[in-house]
Amino acid sequence: MDKAAELVCQLEDSPCKAGQKEQSLGDVDKSEVPEQPANRKDKLPQSHTLQWEILGKQFVEYEQVAPFLIPEEQQRRLLDFLPLFLKTWEQSGEAIVFPSIQLLASEVSKLLTKEIKRTLNGKSAEEARLALEHLLQQKGEVKDGYLLLKSVYLLSQTDLRTMWSIIASGLPAALLQCLYLFFTFPLKKSSDGDANEDEIETQEMLVEIMLSMYREEQGVEELLAADKLQSLIIAAASLWDQCSHSWKVPTGRVLRTISKAQTKNSILYLQAVDCIKIAVQNLFKLTDTLPACDVCEAVSIVLCFVKDSYPVSSALLTEFESNDGYQLLLKVLLRCEGLQQNEGDPYLDEILDMLTCLTTCGKTELKVSGNIVHPQLPQFDYEWTRSSGMTVKNLQAFQVLQSIFQKSNDQHLCGTILGAIGTIWAWDTVNFFLLEWTLQPINQFIDIIHLKPHPVQDQFFRLVESIVLDMSYIPHEILKKVQYLIKENVEPFCTLTALQCLLSITRKDPLFSDIFRDSGLLGLLLALLRKQAKILRKSAGIPLPGLEEGTEKELNAVMLKMVAALTVGCVRNTVVLKDYGMVPYIKIFLDDECYRGATLSILEQLSVINYEEYMSIVIGALCSSTQGELHLKLDLLKSLLRILNSPKSHSAFRTCSGFNGLLSLLSDMEGALQEPPHGLWAAVEQNCILELVFYTLQGITAALHLDPVNSNFFQRNGLFEKMAEDLGSLGCFCTQREWQIPLSLERTRTFAEFLDATFSSSEPFPAWLKNCIWILSFLDHMVKGTLHLENYFKEINSEMGEVSRDDQDGVQAHREHPFCAKRQAVESHASAYQIWGNSEERWEMRDCVIVNPGAVCVMVRLLPKLYKEGHSQISQEIQCAVTDHIQSLVKSEKSRQVMCGSGLLSTIITSCQDAFCHENHPLHLPLTRIFEKLASQSIEPDVLRQFLCLGGSSSVPSKHITKPTEVLSCKESGSSKAGLNEGSEGVAADNKTTLQTVVPLSNSPWVSKGSALALQTAMSLISMTSPRNLQLHSSALAPSFVEFDMSMEGYGCLYLPTLATVLGPSAEQSVSGGIGIGSRLFPPSSGLTLSCWFLVSKFGVMHNSHPLRFLTIVRHMSRTEQEFVCFSVSFSPQDCSLVISTEEVEFQPLDIMEPEGEVQNLSPFPEQVQFSCGKLLITGQWHHLTVTVAKEAKKNCIVSAFINGQLLGSAKMRYFQVLPGSCISMDPSSFVDVYGYIATPRVWKQKSSLIWRLGPTYLFEEAISVETMEMINKLGPQYCSNFQAVQLQEA
Repeated sequence: MDKAAELVCQLEDSPCKAGQKEQSLGDVDKSEVPEQPANRKDKLPQSHTLQWEILGKQFVEYEQVAPFLIPEEQQRRLLDFLPLFLKTWEQSGEAIVFPSIQLLASEVSKLLTKEIKRTLNGKSAEEARLALEHLLQQKGEVKDGYLLLKSVYLLSQTDLRTMWSIIASGLPAALLQCLYLFFTFPLKKSSDGDANEDEIETQEMLVEIMLSMYREEQGVEELLAADKLQSLIIAAASLWDQCSHSWKVPTGRVLRTISKAQTKNSILYLQAVDCIKIAVQNLFKLTDTLPACDVCEAVSIVLCFVKDSYPVSSALLTEFESNDGYQLLLKVLLRCEGLQQNEGDPYLDEILDMLTCLTTCGKTELKVSGNIVHPQLPQFDYEWTRSSGMTVKNLQAFQVLQSIFQKSNDQHLCGTILGAIGTIWAWDTVNFFLLEWTLQPINQFIDIIHLKPHPVQDQFFRLVESIVLDMSYIPHEILKKVQYLIKENVEPFCTLTALQCLLSITRKDPLFSDIFRDSGLLGLLLALLRKQAKILRKSAGIPLPGLEEGTEKELNAVMLKMVAALTVGCVRNTVVLKDYGMVPYIKIFLDDECYRGATLSILEQLSVINYEEYMSIVIGALCSSTQGELHLKLDLLKSLLRILNSPKSHSAFRTCSGFNGLLSLLSDMEGALQEPPHGLWAAVEQNCILELVFYTLQGITAALHLDPVNSNFFQRNGLFEKMAEDLGSLGCFCTQREWQIPLSLERTRTFAEFLDATFSSSEPFPAWLKNCIWILSFLDHMVKGTLHLENYFKEINSEMGEVSRDDQDGVQAHREHPFCAKRQAVESHASAYQIWGNSEERWEMRDCVIVNPGAVCVMVRLLPKLYKEGHSQISQEIQCAVTDHIQSLVKSEKSRQVMCGSGLLSTIITSCQDAFCHENHPLHLPLTRIFEKLASQSIEPDVLRQFLCLGGSSSVPSKHITKPTEVLSCKESGSSKAGLNEGSEGVAADNKTTLQTVVPLSNSPWVSKGSALALQTAMSLISMTSPRNLQLHSSALAPSFVEFDMSMEGYGCLYLPTLATVLGPSAEQSVSGGIGIGSRLFPPSSGLTLSCWFLVSKFGVMHNSHPLRFLTIVRHMSRTEQEFVCFSVSFSPQDCSLVISTEEVEFQPLDIMEPEGEVQNLSPFPEQVQFSCGKLLITGQWHHLTVTVAKEAKKNCIVSAFINGQLLGSAKMRYFQVLPGSCISMDPSSFVDVYGYIATPRVWKQKSSLIWRLGPTYLFEEAISVETMEMINKLGPQYCSNFQAVQLQEA
């Protein structure tokens, strides 16, 4: 049996749709259950078991006397026994526990068969039909025939052996004869249409008995002797319109059951009597007269016998084909066009399912030859020799499906056929090629698909998609015809669906970008888009009547998406678009939100070849957008952020006035957050306004990120000041009109607590305060350089839900944006706002890293504007919280250094004069402390002069204070005297603000009111000039240093451009660099020395250790490409050792560096030595490193290393070779340039938590003595000179 035959068998196991509609619970195969659980004695009560035992004894007595009784008496005793049997069955809960059940079934079945034959004997068909009804039905009194029928029905539901006993009695043929009479000879219409309960019960029992018998092959074999099977099949095919209506469905069920159990003998029997031939001929006659649904029901019965017989024999299929059976199916199915969806569909679908199965029924495989057109996807693999046995072998059957689709426009019919084709492809991928290389169904369907209903078109193109998406095959001929269909545009919806199909295919693989460009599709789409862009431009934003509506507008959107998909990752297509002059036309589609996403995607691809053009378009669109086009601005800003992720775009952003463009957006939003809003802003949700502010600041942060040129440009041109001015004019920031004595606050909150309260809406803050806190939160992330990161915005989205409306301000919650949302679980400030990369790269850091110091200045400029009339208490509290947060930002020495360079001192003096001029001002003490911290690091003379002038100002309030005033102190807990006398850095550990009572200096009995500020200014000067950091080994100030932080980008170094230049005899002298005249020899003739001071703040983790590279010397010979490292000194944290190497290795990235074993060392001395020094290095302390290389004879040297004057070790090793790499000679006109790196260059990028500082560093062209080394160590890290006339101070 082949695979196709097995498929037919499998399909029979799952009931068809028509069978599902007709089957009842009784239609269950009992042959698989030898004994029902209900038939066991242990399941019944004892009383019921006793009844069955008594009944069993009575039947044993009957068996003993039956051979001695005449037939009439034997029949009478059995009929008297059956009522007792049925009564016991009812009382025992419909369970049968009978010891001689097979014998009882045989006796009852034989008696029923005898009664049926006696009833039919000698009567005409009509009389026999009435007599059978009188025999089997219970009308009033219980009759013998009904008792026998019900008993057989109950016994047939027990087990397989009992069923075999019933079959052996000859009952299958007798009941089939009854079915034939009931089906073909209906009663009068009045009685046939109205069946009573007795008739229905009799019919159900009769049908269930037949279904149980005919499931078995023995039951089917018994039918052949009666010669009634042929008659019933032919009657169903010829008398369907004349038969009994109430017996149509039961007859169909019985015949389908017989069909599934066909045997070799039954097939030979049907073939011998030409059953299929006669049935097909009769069905041809019925097709023109009967309704389509009735014809389908009759045809499905005949087709069942043809299909089910194929696994056993192909005889019936051959007979069906030779008698124009496929023409019959085509005629019948075409008549079904236009049927209602619920009329005749089960049988129609059944016919189509069986016809689909017949496509695989055949003895031989199809032999076709085809040509795979290239290019194809890499994953496509067609094996010609592969055959699963499920391939198409019967093209005649498939031609019926193909012809129906071509001739019919019925939605259900065409859709079912397309589903059948997809099923055939799913059986075996080879079927697609067999069909397309023979009948070409898909190729031909494309020519007529525009005539089909829209759902059929959509289903067809999804089928075309599956060829590429599921089979990974590119059907070039089919795609060309689809492309031609798009070009002709006969029917807009068809064109749209076809283009969506190609769009889905294009996204499968980048190869389609080249295919559709070479086929002309890209040029076609660009021409169509040019035409539509001109129409849009002429309409000046006003849609023309009947244009750009419905399908046409959607078609334009899909064309743009298609062009975007073709340009993604394909520079060549982007160049084609630019060469077509499409950029000005593509810009026109930006105004319509329907087209904007795809348009921005196209422009983003344009940036790959020209960043300046993209920036000019997007920034120009931002600047030209109107006040109400918020969604346009947001989409443009999001696109800009995606491009700014590339560092190469930063320069184009700056040159195209990107910073000014984004700041102009903030300027245009003047008064947007005012209460109440006015003008156009009254109709805009404040959440949308905040979102626009957020994305604008994100864009600025992204452009500044790790770009020193942009940062310097932004700072030098005063754009931070403009940003502060624009943010202050939004309407939520207000300035206090006149200074008042501060109120006494019951409690104070930190800036983090204000943020949490705003996110969670735990407190009903006024709308202006919420907006201010949001903007300050944006600036805080901008300070840390995390605002532009996408995961920050997602984090806010995930942690916050919808915020409830403020009772006083009526702020409407808006779910689309994260700014008025409710945090599900309020987390700590540190965990919610410290944004890092991957989990492996996260490491705790005590001090905050300030990336954009100008944003701190913006926060300081906005500090006085955090005031609202009528909300003085909450205004003072938020001002103190922000001041305390700014103070925490400048806690570390590095942060102070950065902030001094950004002009924070000048900003504090100019923006917060009131706080400095009034000692009772809540911000006076915390701002003074911030000023002192920064001034102790660095202060410009004019700023110091302004500060001193404030101390001598006469603008002290004249109002007499009669009692001490309680003011809010924002100093850190644990600090002394509010920062007037600050101790070491480690004292202030807690950032929480506390409410403290501070007595102003003007109230002290020994200080007059006029000199209070002057005295405090003097005390601040003392604090500024006092040492703020006490080292363990020295009380002196820390030396000048350069810090290398490997956590940000994983690299950072000092570049030494020229250490030496070795010139050939005829080389030009102009190539020599450095200071002095002539060239310096390298390697040095006597050796060299490295001396440096360093401090390790934090080592990297062990699994991701980053070495401390103190010196790396690289050299390169002209006219060659490769550079070589010839000398390196580094510290390895893994084994805590100092590594010194003179090995000549290529200067290349770490991931492609060759293993050390591949380089052969011909010298007897090593090229690398290691000295252990783990116990000598202490984090947070300055150390002095000295490495001397003393050259000896025979190309070797002695290397010595010292830490803090203590010898680590000394060893002999190979000295530098004369020329770089493998060079053995030098061209007279060439030269060798020698340069160096301190720390990690970009080519060795590796993220780590390592932070270290480099102090004074010296490189000597000789091996210095131990005495000189000790002298340098005694001078300490503060010494920075040329070691001429050095004098050490006596201890």
